[in-house]
Amino acid sequence: MAERGCPLEAVPLPAEVRESLAELELELSEGDITQKGYEKKRAKLLARYAPLIQGADPSLQAESRLPGPAPSTAPTLRPQKPRPSNTRDERFRSDVHTEAVQAALAKYRERKMPMPSKRRSALAPASAEAYTPPDTSSASEDEGSLRRPVRLASTPLQSHPSVQPWLGQAGQGSSTSSSASSTSSHPGGSPAAALAGPAALAHIADLHADPPDVTTGLGQPRHAYRERPQPASGRGAPRAGSGSVLETAGGKLWSRSLKLAYTLLNKLTSKNERLLKPGDRVALVFPNSDPVMFTVAFYGCLLAELVPVPIEVPLTRKDAGSQQIGFLLGSCGVALALTTDACQKGLPKAQTGEVATFKGWPPLTWLVIDGKHLTKPPKDWHPSAQDVGAGTAYIEYKTSKEGSTVGVAVSHASLLAQCQALTQACGYAEAETLTNVLDFKRDAGLWHGVLTSVMNRMHVVSVPYALMKVNPLSWIQKVCAYKARAALVKSRDMHWSLLAQRGQRDVSLSSLRMLIVADGANPWSISSCDAFLDVFRSRGLRPEVVCPCATCPEALTVAIRRPPDLGGPPPRRAVLSMGGLSHGVIRVDAEEKLSVLTVQDVGQVMPGASVCVVKVEGTPYLCKTDEVGEICVDSSTAAAAYYGLLGITKSVFETVPVTVAGAPVSDRPFTRTGLLGFIGPDDLVFVVGKLDGLMVVGARRHNADDIVATALAVEPMKFVYRGRIAVFSVTVLRDDRIVLVAEQRPDASEEDSFQWMSRVLQAIDSIHQVGVYCLALVPANTLPKAPLGGIHISETKQRFLEGVLHPCNVLMCPHTCVTNLPKPRQKQPEVGPASMIVGNLVAGKRIAQASGRELTHLEDSDQARKFLFLPDVLQWRAHTTPEHPLFLLLNAKGTVTSTATCVQLHKRAERVAAALTEKARLSAGAHVALVYPPGLELIAAFYGCLYCGCVPVTVRPPHPQNLATTLPTVKMIVEVSTSACVLTTQAIMRLLRSKEAAATVDVRTWPTILDTDDIPKKKLGSIFRPPSPDVLAYLDFSVSTTGILAGVKMSHAATSALCRSIKLQCELYPSRQVAICLDPYCGLGFALWCLCSVYSGHQSVLVPPPELESNVSLWLWAVSQYKARVTFCSYSVMEMCARGLGAQTAVLRTKGVNLSCVRTCMVVAEERPRIALTQSFSKLFRDLGLPARAVSTTFGCRVNVAICLQGTAGPDPTTVYVDTRALRHDRVRLVERGSPHSLPLTESGKILPGVKVIIAHTETKGPLGDSHLGEIWVSSPHNATGYYTVYGEEGLQADHFSARLSFGDTQTVWARTGFLGFLRRTELTDASGERHDALYVVGSLDETLELRGMRYHPIDIEASVIRAHRSVAECAVFTWTNLLVVVVELDGLEQDALDLVALVTNVVLEEHHLVVGVVVIVDPGVIPINSRGEKQRMHLRDGFLADQLDPIYVAYNM
Repeated sequence: MAERGCPLEAVPLPAEVRESLAELELELSEGDITQKGYEKKRAKLLARYAPLIQGADPSLQAESRLPGPAPSTAPTLRPQKPRPSNTRDERFRSDVHTEAVQAALAKYRERKMPMPSKRRSALAPASAEAYTPPDTSSASEDEGSLRRPVRLASTPLQSHPSVQPWLGQAGQGSSTSSSASSTSSHPGGSPAAALAGPAALAHIADLHADPPDVTTGLGQPRHAYRERPQPASGRGAPRAGSGSVLETAGGKLWSRSLKLAYTLLNKLTSKNERLLKPGDRVALVFPNSDPVMFTVAFYGCLLAELVPVPIEVPLTRKDAGSQQIGFLLGSCGVALALTTDACQKGLPKAQTGEVATFKGWPPLTWLVIDGKHLTKPPKDWHPSAQDVGAGTAYIEYKTSKEGSTVGVAVSHASLLAQCQALTQACGYAEAETLTNVLDFKRDAGLWHGVLTSVMNRMHVVSVPYALMKVNPLSWIQKVCAYKARAALVKSRDMHWSLLAQRGQRDVSLSSLRMLIVADGANPWSISSCDAFLDVFRSRGLRPEVVCPCATCPEALTVAIRRPPDLGGPPPRRAVLSMGGLSHGVIRVDAEEKLSVLTVQDVGQVMPGASVCVVKVEGTPYLCKTDEVGEICVDSSTAAAAYYGLLGITKSVFETVPVTVAGAPVSDRPFTRTGLLGFIGPDDLVFVVGKLDGLMVVGARRHNADDIVATALAVEPMKFVYRGRIAVFSVTVLRDDRIVLVAEQRPDASEEDSFQWMSRVLQAIDSIHQVGVYCLALVPANTLPKAPLGGIHISETKQRFLEGVLHPCNVLMCPHTCVTNLPKPRQKQPEVGPASMIVGNLVAGKRIAQASGRELTHLEDSDQARKFLFLPDVLQWRAHTTPEHPLFLLLNAKGTVTSTATCVQLHKRAERVAAALTEKARLSAGAHVALVYPPGLELIAAFYGCLYCGCVPVTVRPPHPQNLATTLPTVKMIVEVSTSACVLTTQAIMRLLRSKEAAATVDVRTWPTILDTDDIPKKKLGSIFRPPSPDVLAYLDFSVSTTGILAGVKMSHAATSALCRSIKLQCELYPSRQVAICLDPYCGLGFALWCLCSVYSGHQSVLVPPPELESNVSLWLWAVSQYKARVTFCSYSVMEMCARGLGAQTAVLRTKGVNLSCVRTCMVVAEERPRIALTQSFSKLFRDLGLPARAVSTTFGCRVNVAICLQGTAGPDPTTVYVDTRALRHDRVRLVERGSPHSLPLTESGKILPGVKVIIAHTETKGPLGDSHLGEIWVSSPHNATGYYTVYGEEGLQADHFSARLSFGDTQTVWARTGFLGFLRRTELTDASGERHDALYVVGSLDETLELRGMRYHPIDIEASVIRAHRSVAECAVFTWTNLLVVVVELDGLEQDALDLVALVTNVVLEEHHLVVGVVVIVDPGVIPINSRGEKQRMHLRDGFLADQLDPIYVAYNM
């Protein structure tokens, strides 16, 4: 590579410096580094080698000291201008197509699209240096992204076809990378002699004179490199015959191959057994810079009758696709790998110094085949020469679209036939020179450069990829220097040459008679061919010399264009409609149309072969002349099989094409090539794409290459980093969806990125009439690379699907491209309630109605009157059993902080009542807010209020660290409940009046605040007795999950009825101990904490949930310590224990925690039971003796806080599986466990005594039948009497608390719970001997999402999203306008946030048939959760709309 304005060729710089300079030059030309930065780095690199002399350029000094290379040796590497910054792959470039794309874009007016928002820290800007690793791993102008992204034949760690001549690991390979090119020649003799068996080689060895030395200028290179010289090399013979030999500087190739064969056959294992026997497979691991050693190894294996398996050099343990290569080696039974000394030193090592074992690879013995490691055979030893025509000669690997790697076995007969066919088709002659830029280990590079060249005794000049990177013109210079008659290149190499050719005047290509374009099967290669011809026609290149060919691993060379002097017909091209091609038909179109594809022929099929075109799918029927299909070949040159895979071998290698009538076309089987195309005039083959790049969207077929070409044509300003684009399809909702991933330049702004993505979407939509499902941009140099620098498509796809691609920008467009969603549900006119009942009767279904045990009528007895008012009960207990302990409060250390016996509680309550009447001067009926932490003060204050006739309202105290959000709720409840006084502790009173509180609320408007810490001991004159049981006892306020603050009124009658039902269900007696870990502020938690102990007389062990934050095992320890038979907790407590203690059961056991005493552990909640959590909790603590049947759930709601409780008697809870799709249509369809779309539902405990439940239709309010989904209505003595609101919304109250059925039993008054569920009669019997009716709660009616005419429950969508990726900590969904918004908490790095966007969209589409409108990625803890562990989705929605979530990323799916 030349320095700007000053040649450096003469300076003997080390190879690594030359490499660094080349990379610097490339970075400057790409715009990845500033001019100033370039000069600074360059000066630093050259400082050691060219000391500065005043007034003279160091490189000029060096030039004056060192004579330049002699003109007779090799052409000088001329200074070349920097490559232009527009580095789109010219094979994809077509001026017509670029104009078409710009015209298509011009049609779109500027549409306002919502731009994704991203947190600054998530941008993680990185410098160009950070994005551009050294050349050992990076490939500039990478071919893989720019040509067919998914190939049939691929290099080991890549999914690309054919071969790539570059070497991504120039420095790590072999020291023979030193020479500018490796040259091999095979001396005279006729092709007939070349077919002699290997045995003849020994006799020929001494007969030939030294070959002409064509490596004079390369023996001691004077330019950039100073490594050991590369010897000219001879090529040994393939198994089926080539007899030639070559004297070289390092010895004869024939003798080296013979030595290797002898060494291999006589190599012993540690047990003194032969390591190899004929027919064994051997891996060849050689860098692309060492054709000589590879050839020695290849022919050495053939002479020893071993089967070589050439693979790429593994650079790291985590190379893309490396595991699949390991699977191939394992399935081939490879135990030995051949390599060079230099290459082995560069391989990753284990701590022992041995070569590391790569993931998925079998154990390998590594054999270095440099001369000193080989054993010289005895003079009388000759390789056996039996004919092995049908035996496998070598195995070439191929990576499929999905990333799996298979080995294609080529027989000796096929290998020989291929060499003969190529000789005839290409007119190869003895002593001709072939310049090869391809990978010589596989595909065309192997067939032409290693096999056919030996047969014809040709000279081969191999140009390694490392040299092409430094000097893209090197192959043209070699053609010119050696007057090469043939050159083997890819369109990428032609494109590079175009960018570098300016300033090269003395280049002549007139010697070429064939320029074989190996990737001619890529339809976009025509643009490179045309551009190359235009530029180099003036340098002697004739148009007929350009010969595109089509190859595939299964059929080897399929077709190749012959020059006219070899009898080839004139070349042709076709301008085809892309719309027609997408439907699989050929429609010739006008070139000025927008959506056309111009393709060139790839010549005729190989000599002796026949070809046909068959349907891609199903039976291989022959295509009509105007149809595109898969090309199939019948030829003796085709490969034999996929090694070890009989099934797919039969479908690919033994296809029998049939006519429409079903008659076979031939009695010989054909081989499928994976190439899509048609046969044109003069029997010319035209290829329009590859099966591996095919994406079927709807009924239309699109080619990945065509999409790449359109994307590259969008922006003249170069946005895509080095043109690296990957296109593949993923299956979502039973159809292929197109995904486009591009590397963006490091300096691209958010605005640039989004603008480019929008324009690409518009262009592809206009040109191809197809929507792109996902467009992702990743930082430069981060896509997984194939060994030779290309993008590894299948690995990229895998990373995308696993959520580890880490894009920096994502644009999802599911709304436009998902067109196969089921039709929205059309709601039919509802069947009337009367018809519904009649229908159920006819079907033999009973009405869905159930009730708990009957409460015995004890209203007239003394006991009933005594237990009618809780204050009376407390007084009675204080009088009859004064020292009986009722409450026991624990702190985080497990010590008892306070206790209350019956008399202590009574006296405390009296003191509070006295303070209220005397200090606050409150009269009966006044409302009092109780703002206490969980503890006994709250209970005493509650009974104190009842003693003086006041109505208590329990309120959760504000959180000192979070006043801004918690204090307004306290203030709102105090105001809405019209509380005349606030009772609290001194600490909380100070907090309510603090400066911090004043910043949030108006502290002057608080009612009277009394602290009860130091109230005097006073006896109350008389305890208030309510005039009627229907008088209001207390107000129960809570915030629902939909964000509504609702207070319900509980009368004295309802309160005592509630306590009575719970006592009967749970068998609570004074001798019992119950452990409670619940918040005591509302619902069943409040009733259990404050009411039940006083009513039933049992002892309650109180564990405040906040204490678990510092000691997570406190609750379980308390249950064990106090041998509690019954315990209550919330889902949040259960989750805390499952997460925090799951791995510590052994530690807990040593501390004496034993849960075998527990009979029932009930989770208090107002939602569908969380089966996964309860089951995992049961399994985790089974080791501590927790009975498997102990854990159950409860159900309550605003209108009735306790409808179901499992209790201690009755059958175990039952679980059923329902079809989620039916639930969306408000139907219940029971299915088997494990069936698709099944959802487990468990019953929410047993219906309490005195409670009646019926299922009513949500709209007609008629009763429903058994196992029908409807709203749960409840009738019971402990129903709340109504909502308490300041203005008393009578309509709302009547609707919820006094509903009547529209048909049937119209007299009973019911309360509507607002929950959907169903009743099902089971085969079990309850305590009364009747069959048990199970109640299943499905979800809250207020929370359901009405989308596409169906009813969705947020919890189901959230469960799918949480399963989508391990980084999803929590999730919540809600609707905004008509869009579904998914908020995801990310438990991982911010850089990983964008991976979740596609996964979330995919899983919701796949499982729920819904298109996600907005994906919001937030930090853990952002989704608000109440004390019961329920998500506050409406609070979250308000925060989203007010832009208060501080999201990491917000993606608007278009």
